[in-house]
Amino acid sequence: MQVLPSGHIEHIHYGASLLSEIQYEEFLKNQEQASEFLIDMAKVLEIKHKNEGGNMVVYAPEYYPMCLETMPLEMSGFGKGDIREPMVELTFKDGSTTCDFLFENAVVSDEITALETLPSSYDDGGISAVAGLGTDAVMPAYIADHAMQLVITMKDKHKDVRLKMIYKVYPDCNTITRSSKLINDSDEEIHIDRLLSNQLDFQQIGFQLTSFHGRWADEMGKTSSVCNAGKVVCEELSAGESGSRSNPFTMLSMPDTTETAGDCFGFNLVYSGNHYSALSSNGTFLSRFVSGIQPVGFEWLLTPGETFEAPEAVMTYSKKGFGGMSRSMHDFVRKHIVRGEWRDKERPILINNWEATYFNFNQNSLLRIAKEAAKAGIELFVLDDGWFGARNDDHAGLGDWVVNTKKLPDGLSGLADKINALGMNFGLWVEPEMVNENSDLFRAHPEWAVRTPGRDHSVGRTQMILDMSRKDVQDYIIDALTKVFSSANISYIKWDMNRIFSDRFSLELPAERMKEFQHRYYIGLYRVMNELTTKFPHILFEGCSAGGNRFDLGILSYFPQIWASDDTDAVCRMDIQRGYSYGYPTNTQGAHVSAVPNHQTLHTVPLETRFSVAAFGCFGYELNLGELSDEQKKQVADQVEFYKQWRKVFQFGDFYRLDKYRFMVVAKDKSAAVALIFQKESRPNKDYLALRTMGLADDKIYEVANRQVGVNIKAFGSLINTMAPIHVKQNGIIHGIIARHYKMNGEKDEAIATGSVLNGCGVRLNPDYGGTGYGEDTRMFRTDDARLYVFAEVSE
Repeated sequence: MQVLPSGHIEHIHYGASLLSEIQYEEFLKNQEQASEFLIDMAKVLEIKHKNEGGNMVVYAPEYYPMCLETMPLEMSGFGKGDIREPMVELTFKDGSTTCDFLFENAVVSDEITALETLPSSYDDGGISAVAGLGTDAVMPAYIADHAMQLVITMKDKHKDVRLKMIYKVYPDCNTITRSSKLINDSDEEIHIDRLLSNQLDFQQIGFQLTSFHGRWADEMGKTSSVCNAGKVVCEELSAGESGSRSNPFTMLSMPDTTETAGDCFGFNLVYSGNHYSALSSNGTFLSRFVSGIQPVGFEWLLTPGETFEAPEAVMTYSKKGFGGMSRSMHDFVRKHIVRGEWRDKERPILINNWEATYFNFNQNSLLRIAKEAAKAGIELFVLDDGWFGARNDDHAGLGDWVVNTKKLPDGLSGLADKINALGMNFGLWVEPEMVNENSDLFRAHPEWAVRTPGRDHSVGRTQMILDMSRKDVQDYIIDALTKVFSSANISYIKWDMNRIFSDRFSLELPAERMKEFQHRYYIGLYRVMNELTTKFPHILFEGCSAGGNRFDLGILSYFPQIWASDDTDAVCRMDIQRGYSYGYPTNTQGAHVSAVPNHQTLHTVPLETRFSVAAFGCFGYELNLGELSDEQKKQVADQVEFYKQWRKVFQFGDFYRLDKYRFMVVAKDKSAAVALIFQKESRPNKDYLALRTMGLADDKIYEVANRQVGVNIKAFGSLINTMAPIHVKQNGIIHGIIARHYKMNGEKDEAIATGSVLNGCGVRLNPDYGGTGYGEDTRMFRTDDARLYVFAEVSE
């Protein structure tokens, strides 16, 4: 970027590095040389604007013929001729809406600062050195191998209002963040109609915006739209949360970008409310990307002396396609968003009782499940909804965080002690932001519920939302949950939020501030989350909002993982988890093995497939282990043992999308990896299969082996009669006896190869069963079957 004579900041380049590796090393030693180089590059890349554009507005006579419409800008206001999507829209006391922000100063620092009202990225280090840049025409190049911060202050030419644009640079993961602060230095009120977090202008058109959309239990569907003219938008308009309908993570790329090659820009927002991202192209062949708080339904009254903070936006770039971008974004989320004791710790294997019991449980039925889980080696038992108040269904009890002693006569403490005695930790479900009308809390404080006085209220899941913009409500939740979390040996909390917003209104806000409600809600929520996670740093918190709603970086700033979807069907989860993988690492995604037929789709998928897919996430089970057969219980125990062995790779490895139905994670040091292949549709006489890897070290040697699983003889149906000396009725008594006493081993694939061979050619796998015979090396690979393959470095 460079400061123009007018005081506007021209955006020159964001993308592939302008420096070779040799130049970079040299410039680390010589900052003056680096500055001179970038000044020269700015002259090469800047817009050569020499003539007034037809039907355009000239900014000012003294800067003739500059037309802002033709300029790639670092930020844009409204009213001075740039008719593209603005970053800032204000209304002043006299009714004017024109704003004209010009460069005042810039400060570079080695210290990363946090936003005061919203979560933001952080760095573990910082040496607190500050350098003022004054009003130099070109920003010098401060090249470093550690995180740094740049704050640019812009001042409106005619009004006493300042805009601070905050940039944080994280070289370790090739990521930059941006946020905005508006400061009212005048003696008049200002109405903020729009303050976005990020604006990025490109000197070309034809980008495609890729965004992720869906609905409850069917999240993160990938959609791409090319923008040669007009505008493409990804937004959550009024749901009040980041949403399963539209996730705030987006990508920009050219149409020919692939998983491994081509320019790819990744964007996200550290925010959980309504969001807005847009890619537009204008008649001068420029593109603009903006993102931030959804302007529709938003307004903020900024009184004299006050500051308003916009959420932090995240951007990363890779010339190695979608995969390269994803891995940079994953590293950023792991290192600079997720925080606390659990950031770098392996997450426990859990069992949740929800789909096993729903609301119908008591202490004994829970302990029966827990005992089976302990036998299988599961580490954490989670008690879901229904343990408190008069909560026997979803019509009552929310807000009354007092244990139901009819179900749990020994209380939470007694149950936790019994779970702990089995060798497992204890976890609990809560939904603190909600209240039922049939609750003691609502009867005591009806004014705390979000609803418009004198009008009918619309509900979701028979519940209402508590007004988190109110400090007394925040204080109540902090106090009530502090008592709950302190009442027993609790190691894990699942924090749910099961409805979107309607009838927005707060009795504490005056009419002229009512459009501030949604943003104030999240400021309050973040305060509550911060206080509780600070008070209970040992607890592993998992976010949830009707599954994949509110899966965003705002929540991940407090909770290290989020329940990815209420859909536990493994085949659906292949697509859902693949969608999340573009912007979120595996160890932020909750993923469980559930019963079949699946409770959301009635689809029956093999137990091994359910495990294989769920293993690429924060892994657990959500079924009644006591109702499984002995054979299935052994399978579960084997799965648990396998996951523990490879857990670090699953949770902290680099993620690769091999193709639509193949995933792979590779340890950071390239010493180990796990890959999944999934059979979407089995076809006869199609037994050729190769597993081509990504990410292994070319110069390392690896042992390759499949996760070997047994085959139940019943899987062959009446084909048993091609081998049996007597006729065996399918699923009859004799068939069952044979199946209990005769187990077939699955195929065993083993190989030793270099990483270069595995990455370049792949390993040829044993053949599938194709209808013409079955042997000990034949893979039974039916529709919906999956296999895991492990790669271990061969030590000398």
